[in-house]
Amino acid sequence: MAIENLFDSASSVMTVVSFTTFVGILWWTFSRSNSDFDAAAHLPFDDEALDYPAAPVSMPVPAQGERNHG
Repeated sequence: MAIENLFDSASSVMTVVSFTTFVGILWWTFSRSNSDFDAAAHLPFDDEALDYPAAPVSMPVPAQGERNHG
């Protein structure tokens, strides 16, 4: 019987901890400055932030019957 009470108490504690975590995440989300989120939202459209490599280097394809010794 004591173990059943322990599980009931643990379940109640975990519910309170989960709800507190959820409220904390909501508070963190809405209390932060919008500049961080605005900058992150525009990243896909910011071509200057990406460093594109030069044209891909392709390896020469050996002709039929020729071996690649490299």
